[in-house]
Amino acid sequence: MSRAGYKRVLLKLSGEAFADPAQGFGIDAAIVTSLAKQLAEVQSSGLEIAVVVGGGNIFRGSQAAAMGMERARADYMGMLATVINALALQDALGQVGAECRVMSAIWMQEVAEPFIRGRALRHLERGNVVIFAGGTGNPYFSTDTAASVRALEIGAEALLKGTKVDGVYDSDPTKNPDAVRFSELEYIEVLNRGLKVMDSTAISLCMDNKLPIIVFDLTLDGNIKRVVSGEEVGTRVSLKAANDV
Repeated sequence: MSRAGYKRVLLKLSGEAFADPAQGFGIDAAIVTSLAKQLAEVQSSGLEIAVVVGGGNIFRGSQAAAMGMERARADYMGMLATVINALALQDALGQVGAECRVMSAIWMQEVAEPFIRGRALRHLERGNVVIFAGGTGNPYFSTDTAASVRALEIGAEALLKGTKVDGVYDSDPTKNPDAVRFSELEYIEVLNRGLKVMDSTAISLCMDNKLPIIVFDLTLDGNIKRVVSGEEVGTRVSLKAANDV
């Protein structure tokens, strides 16, 4: 049975989504162009889509803090890295003819608009892809949490989490060949089992507000369109799962 299609969604992209998998850091132009083409395709269909980007391909605040850097400063540096990724994606979208706006939680008016909820909604209603950068603008909060917050603020019908695997497994499928993939999960099960979907703050926010999360393989071309069209792609995390696996 297919899932319902969506009218407005938020896509969470990790910083690693921008990098060459062989290197794991930096920005790969071909990969960003591929992402832009997929986003432009769903935008042209009339879907309203927003994107939250991470910055781990450039700088990861939690890792720097673990090495002795003051945590708040490290997190702010990580937020700046997300702005770099957002601008790279904006440029790629422009090159494929898609209208796009970057909004930052950190004030930097020369390169991005400040995040204002009403303005973000107007951009979406006009058919623009909206990229949210700078996380929440606060240290100690991940871009997963920022994605949950922004999705709720804009009234998204689902939060899409693009990854390098085809859903959520009961163990790491790259290490355990017998790992089992879930088609559906409940939020509380994700939290209780410590499954690596998003951080616990993000999961709790979605659970409290009944916002479904769909985890899917971003590396497979066309998967974004499949997900938003309602095809059963990846793993759906919601209040009540119809099936365990």
